[in-house]
Amino acid sequence: MSIDDLDSRLLVTMRANPRIGLTELARLLRVARGTVQARVEKLTNRGVIVDFGPTVTPEGVGYPILAFVSLQIAQGRLAEAVEALRPVPEILEVYGTSGQADLLCRVVARSTPDLQEIIARILASPAVQRTDTTIALSVQVPYRIEPLLRSAPSTAPHDRPQND
Repeated sequence: MSIDDLDSRLLVTMRANPRIGLTELARLLRVARGTVQARVEKLTNRGVIVDFGPTVTPEGVGYPILAFVSLQIAQGRLAEAVEALRPVPEILEVYGTSGQADLLCRVVARSTPDLQEIIARILASPAVQRTDTTIALSVQVPYRIEPLLRSAPSTAPHDRPQND
């Protein structure tokens, strides 16, 4: 599924103004409030909008170290490894990957010794055979979605109605 121009403008405006109300959003987009409300509900139901909460930075809550930890998993023990990772609060995300590593974890820590302890906890699982850690020194391009929203085609070919 793709989004149309109004949905794209709606999402970009909401990202730029996270505390904006529906009435103000409608005014900025020059559409009826009911249209905005219906679009927001549609986008939420489709899973395009997944939350309305504040964005919290790990640095802001005392975790200035960001690392990416690649894991090699013992054959047939992927589910066990993932379950062992779930209780570790410093692991923010885990992705299944192709290539030499089986999983890629985004991990935060209070310090490098703290990161070493987190990695030791990860390695405590018999399902994890090996880790490889890369510490991020700086953010060169922060998470962003607006350029994608602005460049997305208004209607994807598979979303267009078929003429019979």
